[in-house]
Amino acid sequence: MKSVIEVKNLTKDYGFNRGIFDISFEIHEGEVFGFLGPNGAGKTTTIRQLMGFSKPDQGVASINGRESFANYFENLKDVGYIPGELAFPAGLNGHEVIKMLQELTKKVDKERLDMLCELFKLDDQQLKTNTKQMSLGTKRKLAIVVAFMNDPNILILDEPTSGLDPLMQDVFINFIKEEKKRGKTILLSSHMFNEVDQTCDRIAIIKEGRIIEMFIANEFKHAKNKFYVLKFKTKDSYNRFKNNNFDILEILKVNDEEKEILIKTHDDNIDKVVHALNEFKVAEFTNIKESLEDYFLKFYGSDKGFEGLK
Repeated sequence: MKSVIEVKNLTKDYGFNRGIFDISFEIHEGEVFGFLGPNGAGKTTTIRQLMGFSKPDQGVASINGRESFANYFENLKDVGYIPGELAFPAGLNGHEVIKMLQELTKKVDKERLDMLCELFKLDDQQLKTNTKQMSLGTKRKLAIVVAFMNDPNILILDEPTSGLDPLMQDVFINFIKEEKKRGKTILLSSHMFNEVDQTCDRIAIIKEGRIIEMFIANEFKHAKNKFYVLKFKTKDSYNRFKNNNFDILEILKVNDEEKEILIKTHDDNIDKVVHALNEFKVAEFTNIKESLEDYFLKFYGSDKGFEGLK
């Protein structure tokens, strides 16, 4: 499978543990790759190296086989880019920003431009407004329109829905799904679990400038490890279960007051677990579905190591 975007051992050290350190990943043609982390984790620094805006201290970032820093201008023509921090040229209105970027890329697709403006509710009155007077939401919609208006095959999107209202965020998510069907290659950097969960094929979690986990989204959704909450009818059953050594399940958390126990077991062992529970007086047996946010917080909620998906 062809790799369109490649990052190999990329380091940009700003000192005081700020920057990115030995980051590596690749994005295949037609894949939506999620880059998940909070503000300050290193997402934007990675993207700036990938776009060729600054030179890395070590490693290589490339798009379509072209090293990014040396081929900044050439890559920019092929990529739809939404920056995390919006800074349009001073003194221009929305129409003028669009025209400037059309002249830069020498591409004009009025039909697609009109479609995007209608989809993202960007009307003529808003486009006549100086970008300095635009609201954050309007600026963000303008950034989306100019990134997609020339129908590029590669999209690099840094916090693309920041500043949009929830309804417009949903519009964007559905639009990305359609672009995905059309075979676009997309890097989606975000701290929004919903948009990453709904659109991405693979997901990388970044913390303190380092990628600490990478996984296939579909495998996460259908993970073989399952979580259950057991609630016991009697204190005796609760204590006997809590103090038992099972090889078919792992006890993760206990609640003495509520007589509840959180367990983890593999899908292949569920029949054995149910059989073992016959020896105890169980009032409730509830499956707990682990969300992307739950999984993410295992890395950010504790300094302890985590084994990751199996």
